[in-house]
Amino acid sequence: MTTPHLICLDIDGTTVDHDGHLHEPVRLAVRAAVDAGHHVVLATGRAIIGTLPVLEALGLLRGYAVCANGSITLGLDPDHPDGYEVLEAVTFDPAPALRVLREEFPTALVAVEELGVGFKVSAPFPDGELDGEPRVVSFEELMAEPVTRLTIRDPDSTSEEFDARTEKIGLHGVEYAVGWSAWLDITPEGVSKAAALEGIRRRLDVEPQHTVAVGDQRNDLEMLRWAARGVAMDNAPDEVKAAADEVTGHVDEHGLVAVLRSLT
Repeated sequence: MTTPHLICLDIDGTTVDHDGHLHEPVRLAVRAAVDAGHHVVLATGRAIIGTLPVLEALGLLRGYAVCANGSITLGLDPDHPDGYEVLEAVTFDPAPALRVLREEFPTALVAVEELGVGFKVSAPFPDGELDGEPRVVSFEELMAEPVTRLTIRDPDSTSEEFDARTEKIGLHGVEYAVGWSAWLDITPEGVSKAAALEGIRRRLDVEPQHTVAVGDQRNDLEMLRWAARGVAMDNAPDEVKAAADEVTGHVDEHGLVAVLRSLT
């Protein structure tokens, strides 16, 4: 019999391509892994509302999912009115970071996640960059309540400039991952995909040596190091590949399929 593994999959650039398309070979490979008795968990930077369609397309209606880079853990249940319940939502006070960031990035767009709804934003983001229907609110309202995630998008900075300036700020009390452009996701201190997945591993009683993770970006680094078998996509940056145990094919060539087939 196949030993059940905990298989942790990033979404964008790993399970779906950079246009958000789920390719049929990937879908079939995920279904085969589930049918073989493995626990497949999506672990993504997406909000809940952006994760649910991918879960549905993959037929992952039971089990768990990790959203917002580890801030949110979902228990999936098709009998629940929403199809899920929030098992954990780790929050922090965004006000201190927002005050510093507003001074350093005066033209930046700011968003905070509203669980299961979308985002409150300081001004409209480019189409397709945020899940759900963003709602423009005042800066004061953005700072008013604890949040699971704070997103900063600076259209006037290059990724390199953004990197340097965020390093200069020296934020305390939060951890952050800079994405593929001038983009900053801030989550509560100690939060990561890896931390949330460790909680799921314990819930499922899966041994650490039976964990697999596949990802392609810097917000996957902790997850790849945490897993007994960490796999980077070929489209990942060099530092992500260096952190992994192995590298599979490009997302456009269905690189995830080879990893999943090796477990079934």
